[in-house]
Amino acid sequence: MNVINGKWKTAIMSSLFFGKKRYVEIEKDIPNINSRMLSKELRDLEANGIVVRKVYYTVPVTIEYELTESGQEFRKVLDVMLEWGLKHRKTTIG
Repeated sequence: MNVINGKWKTAIMSSLFFGKKRYVEIEKDIPNINSRMLSKELRDLEANGIVVRKVYYTVPVTIEYELTESGQEFRKVLDVMLEWGLKHRKTTIG
């Protein structure tokens, strides 16, 4: 749970479930996140082996982020959490 704690990490991972993206593309996918927070969260996810950062030495330099195999496996966890949430909502709200 420490790897995915916080408000933004699951949103970042969800953005990357659809393939590798550049920083600006991730930023556009997540409304209300500021650049400083996105950078911090990407660094944390990279340090924990969830996201890999690839640098391409083009002009200008291109940087892409993508989920590692472990990060992709987390999608299963999110799917189960979503299923539980929908059932829970149905039983509590009706």
